[in-house]
Amino acid sequence: MIPLEKPGGRASPSAGAAGAGAGAGAGRGVRAARRAPPGRAGGLLTEIRTAVRSEPFQDGYSLSPGRELGRGKFAVVRKCIKKDSGKEFAAKFMRKRRKGQDCRMEIIHEIAVLELAQDNPWVINLHEVYETPSEMILVLEYAAGGEIFDQCVADREEAFKEKDVQRLMRQILEGVRFLHAHDVVHLDLKPQNILLTSESPLGDIKIVDFGLSRIMKNSEELREIMGTPEYVAPEILSYDPISMATDMWSIGVLTYVMLTGISPFLGDNKQETFLNISQMSLSYSEEEFDVVSDSAIDFIKTLLVKKPEDRATAEECLKHPWLTESSIQDPSFKVKGALAEANALQEGDSVPEINSDTQKPETEESVVTEELIVFTSYTLGQCRQSEKEKMEQKAISKRFKFEEPLLQEIPGEFIY
Repeated sequence: MIPLEKPGGRASPSAGAAGAGAGAGAGRGVRAARRAPPGRAGGLLTEIRTAVRSEPFQDGYSLSPGRELGRGKFAVVRKCIKKDSGKEFAAKFMRKRRKGQDCRMEIIHEIAVLELAQDNPWVINLHEVYETPSEMILVLEYAAGGEIFDQCVADREEAFKEKDVQRLMRQILEGVRFLHAHDVVHLDLKPQNILLTSESPLGDIKIVDFGLSRIMKNSEELREIMGTPEYVAPEILSYDPISMATDMWSIGVLTYVMLTGISPFLGDNKQETFLNISQMSLSYSEEEFDVVSDSAIDFIKTLLVKKPEDRATAEECLKHPWLTESSIQDPSFKVKGALAEANALQEGDSVPEINSDTQKPETEESVVTEELIVFTSYTLGQCRQSEKEKMEQKAISKRFKFEEPLLQEIPGEFIY
């Protein structure tokens, strides 16, 4: 048995990102004992170019009334309007002290990563930074479509179609490929951290919340307990080194969720979820993938692989047939194909010839004996049911919980 928490390791607080990325912190764990190069310490960037403004935030912006865009343990995201231009932004208010610790450097790291990805169209854009004695305020691009989480859990009629997932996944992978090429591993890719520029028509994606992200170099080894339980890779749980492949596992889970509306490893509690992940306990049955193409399933299988070195990279994923096909077959082709076959059989389009043992002369006077063959109409796959009926039939453990990231000590042992 391997304990979740290694001796000497501890996890500092943070929050799951919601809205424009409400997760405000980063976990700390045992790291390789080597001196970090200038500008980087233990996977964290320590220098930023953005001028940190000290004047009151309210002088330049007015907060929009209504509900918050997102909230975590140490951050809240509110929609705001720039007074001189009337332009909409998302203001992320992040506490600098968390559980008695100064976490300003973790916020500086998040700002630095956003600066690094400033020119990438699939990463949320940083506009300005303010600082008060108790918090830092990141003024971010406003993504009006909200989180893709909302459509992941929507009724089948309102949920993503496979063609939608194909397009959005290309964008996610292009963003992740950019980050990985610049040595950034996100470590918290999930539906709450992927926003949409518009909801209807369906817009483009924006990756948000880099509070758990780290800078990875080939010469360095990083082991930390961090991420959101449903999305963490097996190497996180076994306390093996983190790599870019850790993000690719999360993308595999994310694709599964976007296509099916089901969280593949979710258990009734964290321990059960972790056990499902460590034992690779997941299903590709027709119940989950009744209207999903085989190519999409194959794509997921290239990512949900236990050994990190065997997972597809972002570059390889973008070359997968599922994402390179010019068009996707109607995602309901499995059900339609079965119905067509059943109808053909029922209509007797292909009735086998019946030969009798006794050959009879083929004369006009011959009595023709007819044999009636009855075919039973059938369908393959589940008949479409209401979401309520599906909820009653499926195990509750397969639906969404989406807990906060792993950033506090979890006592006891849970896997081997």
